[in-house]
Amino acid sequence: MAPLIQLDSAAAEAIDGRHVRAVTFQAVRMAYVSDTLTATGLPAAGSRALVVGSGRGLVAAGLRELGFDVVAIDPSEAATALARQAYGRTGIDFRTAPAEDLGLADARFDLAYYEDTFEVTSQLDRVLAEAARAIRPGGVLVYDTVTRSLLSRLVYLGAFQAIPMTRIVPPGRYAAARLRTPAEMTAALARHGLRNAGIREFRPKDPRRLLTAVLARRRGEVGDAEIPSIVNLELASGDRVHVTYLGHAIAE
Repeated sequence: MAPLIQLDSAAAEAIDGRHVRAVTFQAVRMAYVSDTLTATGLPAAGSRALVVGSGRGLVAAGLRELGFDVVAIDPSEAATALARQAYGRTGIDFRTAPAEDLGLADARFDLAYYEDTFEVTSQLDRVLAEAARAIRPGGVLVYDTVTRSLLSRLVYLGAFQAIPMTRIVPPGRYAAARLRTPAEMTAALARHGLRNAGIREFRPKDPRRLLTAVLARRRGEVGDAEIPSIVNLELASGDRVHVTYLGHAIAE
C-alpha cells in the first residue's frame, strides 16, 4: 500500500514532503544565516526577523534561539497550527497569510528569511515587492530556492512528485516555470531594490544518500528526524549551482 502523501498534515501515517525538506535543510539554513549575520554585521539580539513560508516553524525557532524577535508567516492554516503547537511558548508570533499580502507594516524588519516560497510561487514579483516593503533600508533578505536545470527537474519534478517509488509531495507542487536560476533571482531582486550579495549551493555530500533517505522514509523505516543525518547536506564552495541554493540580499 502506498503511503499517504500530504502537506502540513498531523496524521501519523502521512509523509509531508514539505516538512521532510525543512528538517533536512535546517542545519545548512542556520549555518548560512550565521555566516550572513557575520558578513553584514547585523546583530541578532534586539533585531526583528520575519520568516515567510515558515511551515512548522523550524527556521523561526532557530532565529528565535539566536536572539531575534520573530514573526513567522505561512499561507497554510494547518502549518501555522502545527508551528504554534511546537513553538507557541517561545514568544514567536505565528500568523497565516499569503506571501503576496503579508499584512505587515512597512520597514518593520531587520532580517527576513524566505523559505519554501520562491520555488512554488508564480507571482515572484508580488512576493518580492512585499518583502522589500517589510524590510527596513539596509536590512537583509535571506532565501533558499531551487534553480532550473536538468538535474533539478529530475529531482523536484521527477523524483519528489512524479515517480511513485520516491514521491514525497503532491503532484503540481513544483513546476519548471517556478524554478529560477541564480541570475534570474538576482535580476528579480534588483527590480525591487534588493541587491543580491551572495549565493551558495547546498547539496548532499553523497547524492545517493538522498535516495536512500527518501526510500527509507517511504517504507516507514525512519522518521523525519533521522533524515538529516542520512542525507548529510553541506554548503558548497564555488559559483556553480546544480539544484538548491541559498542567497541573501540587502534592501537599498
